Amino acid sequence: MNTATANTQPTLLPSPHFEMLGGEAGVVRLVNAFYRHMDTRPDASGIRAMHEPDLTSTKGVLVLFLCEWLGGPKDYSAQRGHPRLRMRHTGFSIGVSERDAWLACMRAALEDVGAAPALREALMSSFFKTADWMRNTGPNPATPSIISTTTKESS
Repeated sequence: MNTATANTQPTLLPSPHFEMLGGEAGVVRLVNAFYRHMDTRPDASGIRAMHEPDLTSTKGVLVLFLCEWLGGPKDYSAQRGHPRLRMRHTGFSIGVSERDAWLACMRAALEDVGAAPALREALMSSFFKTADWMRNTGPNPATPSIISTTTKESS
């Protein structure tokens, strides 16, 4: 047996999405553009109102989350634990219009940072699934999985 190769660990390659956006610096640019659109788009005024006036902390959290979600450093989980997106957003009424406003801001931000069309579409497809899953009001809101805590009594 060749011991030179038997003890080597596979090298994990960084996610191409994280790298294609320009790493952490690219994610920071994306988050800044995203919130710039949220501050200026009339259709985003409702979701902007869900945030604190000073977005510094919020931007930092979104940068950490997106870096990890895109395949970059796992700093979000190390600092904040599991994302639990639905739990963290339960205090907000999120329907179709909020989902669509969030997605419009993200699409515009991806365009602003010069994301390649194929990358933009791939990310928007994933963002749509997550944003739609976050809905908790309106027609056909996404319902979280329910784990039964009851046990069947035996006769």
